[in-house]
Amino acid sequence: MQTSTTSATRADGPTFEKRSPVTGEPLGRFPITSPAEVDEAVARAREAFATWRETPLEERLRMLGRIKDVVEAHGEEYARRISEDTGKPLVDSLLTELMSIPLFLDHYRKTAAKVLGRKRVGTPILFPGKRSYIERFPVGVIAVIAPWNFPFQLSMIPVLSALIAGNTVVLKPSEVTPLTGEIIAEIFRRIGLPRGVVEVLQGDGTTGAALTAAAVDKIFFTGSVATGRKVMAAAAQRPIPVELELGGKDAMIVLADANLRRAARAAAWGGLVNCGQMCTSVERVLVESAVHDRFVALLDEEVAKMRVGGPDEHAEMGPLTFGKQLETIERHVKGAVEAGARILRGGERVDRPGQFYAPTIVTGVTPEMELYREETFGPVIPVIEVADADEAVRLANDHQYGLNGSVFTGDVERGLAIASRLECGQVMVNDLVASVGNPALPFGGVKNSGFGRYHGDEGLLSFTHERAIMVDRGRLDFEAFWFPYQGKYDAMAQVFHGLVGGNLPKALVGLAKLGRITSRG
Repeated sequence: MQTSTTSATRADGPTFEKRSPVTGEPLGRFPITSPAEVDEAVARAREAFATWRETPLEERLRMLGRIKDVVEAHGEEYARRISEDTGKPLVDSLLTELMSIPLFLDHYRKTAAKVLGRKRVGTPILFPGKRSYIERFPVGVIAVIAPWNFPFQLSMIPVLSALIAGNTVVLKPSEVTPLTGEIIAEIFRRIGLPRGVVEVLQGDGTTGAALTAAAVDKIFFTGSVATGRKVMAAAAQRPIPVELELGGKDAMIVLADANLRRAARAAAWGGLVNCGQMCTSVERVLVESAVHDRFVALLDEEVAKMRVGGPDEHAEMGPLTFGKQLETIERHVKGAVEAGARILRGGERVDRPGQFYAPTIVTGVTPEMELYREETFGPVIPVIEVADADEAVRLANDHQYGLNGSVFTGDVERGLAIASRLECGQVMVNDLVASVGNPALPFGGVKNSGFGRYHGDEGLLSFTHERAIMVDRGRLDFEAFWFPYQGKYDAMAQVFHGLVGGNLPKALVGLAKLGRITSRG
């Protein structure tokens, strides 16, 4: 079968340069897909949709299941290329980028038929002899605009979910991580999807803007709040549905009865994994006063052990993938210190080539600081002292973001109770981040963290429309509520009062009268 993806080796037209976040050395040039080329790709996806939507679900799953074989055969090579692109350690590339894809494919292979299949629902007695159903059908051509922090996982999972649901996809990877975009295009070429089912378009912001303005049927966007608003505005011009997976300022609550060693190690990992470049990173640690100092000391011990370096140095933390993020981090930390916070560790760039910032702990952080209010997206762990659990919950909820949260306590039932009070899309008790990797759980945020859900059943349903169907056997020549109306008022009133008053026999008698009157008409 002929496949179609946009080539990164096009000789003509504008290009952009990719540099290593580890060394600053050039890694290649990539094409900027023009608006006309975007429209051509969307047209190919539209043409392919007519056939792909009719491809049986089992066949779609079988074809996409080949990705597991490709990832198994080439996974370590892909991990090295992703790490070259992003700077993240090889362990992170395997764990957080590649490993999730087989898990999600396995999950949907087991659940997709039930999730997407026609379902019978109840029918009121007002409509005797009828059956009611809900079924799903694909939206059409989906535009997926992906971020740079997890450029493989956060591209592949929405793409695969859309494909399984019967849609075709035009994917625009981030220009910050074009090497990973090439891996994705390569994978779909290897499994032999029909032409146009997945189109991968390299490019910059102009390419993304052109895609949001193109004749797609839905936009799935992962990125910043500012860009998310632009995506919504573009979609509103048609209008078409959008799903926004935006930022976070996740709160980790540490109660006095928690296993503090575990909590400190969790905060270090949750705040520094992927160099803090996760929408689900721990960006606020709310610690009860009774254990604040002890927790901070343990956290400092853990962060002091961190090894920072490139992906080939067996480091726990690499550089920032996007160099401009350094400016945001420095502004946030500087502003916090000027407002009275204290840098316990780190707080500066690492003196070496590349985009490195030292693992940082900041204590004495308060809600008016930019470090507290805005997403830092870097290796900075702000610690906030609170009087008790109620204050921790209040501060966690009194924020513009609502993506993830976590609660550390020795009392699991208490932890669950607190989790249910947090205004965010997902919460973990005595752990963090890992729920994102459970394919059975929906993922998404509230407030400025966006809306919509993917992963879980919702990850398929969000790429479908819902259709209601009601069926009658068609044996009678009439329906009780059809014309004529003459002589029906008393019987209709009997039905009305019977249903409203909870008198079912009375309502059924009224329905029978209506039927007799209609049959005579």
